[in-house]
Amino acid sequence: MPAITVDDLTVLPRLTAPGLGDVPRPVWQVSTAPTGYEGEGFPVRRAFAGVDLAHLDPFIMMDQMGEVDYAPGEPKGTSWHPHRGFETVTYIMDGQFDHQDSHGGGGTITNGDTQWMTAGSGILHIEAPPEWLVQKGGLFHGIQLWVNLPSDAKLSAPRYQDIRAREVTLATSQDAGALVRVIAGEVDGHGGPGATYTPMSLVHATVEPGARLELPWPVEFNALVYVLSGRGTVGTDGRPVETGQAAVLGAGDYLTVAGGERQDSRTPALDVVVVGGRPIREPLAWAGPFVMNTKAEVLAAYEDFQKGRFGHIPAG
Repeated sequence: MPAITVDDLTVLPRLTAPGLGDVPRPVWQVSTAPTGYEGEGFPVRRAFAGVDLAHLDPFIMMDQMGEVDYAPGEPKGTSWHPHRGFETVTYIMDGQFDHQDSHGGGGTITNGDTQWMTAGSGILHIEAPPEWLVQKGGLFHGIQLWVNLPSDAKLSAPRYQDIRAREVTLATSQDAGALVRVIAGEVDGHGGPGATYTPMSLVHATVEPGARLELPWPVEFNALVYVLSGRGTVGTDGRPVETGQAAVLGAGDYLTVAGGERQDSRTPALDVVVVGGRPIREPLAWAGPFVMNTKAEVLAAYEDFQKGRFGHIPAG
């Protein structure tokens, strides 16, 4: 998993240890992600499929794409498709992914890069592995998170952010046993490069065996921990978690993740995504690629798409 890292974690700024009176976030639920296929047939885990939408708010869903080792000719992506009313966040840890959209956004991301696409009022886009990866095959691993937009931003102008791995803010735990990558939002005063409409934070953390991460977390945000690989525990009561499991946490000042003393040889550490945001608490009407507040708005989105109001597929 070659997302950005450093050889010596002790050179990084350390997160503030919980103070007297700081409340740890309890674990409300642990669920296991079901598997499925997306786009033209690439394998995914539906990370938050077992979580009530009320606990997810302001998020809609998250897919873990892979980890898969493709043979030559096997890599797959998506065809051109529309979105309206939310944002897609694609973070790649292994392999490469190309993006192109009807508003001029696009590029290639790899090994810790992020593509942050605000669909807003409407956009067409395509995501696919580059041609060389299709021909040669190779490892592919990433996530895609869907972030809801509040009603007053659902018809905002589409926007594309190309966030390079080197721009991600790095910090470490008090024991210098966990690498914390802040992609968006702010954690203990460490701000990530991603600009968001909905107040939120997105973190990728690697926790070494036996290490303990006590992660300060904004009290007004919800908090979810998803295990990309490895095994360990979540919460001060040590709830066991492993690859493909998600934990929903309750209210508090900080959350706790610990790496298991024993890991598999191919997953030497515990890797987790931690995400949370300020709940929007608005009605949700979600149908396929459109996330709106009412059924009438979803029907209007379908009509606008069919009439070509989302822009046009670029030539070539």
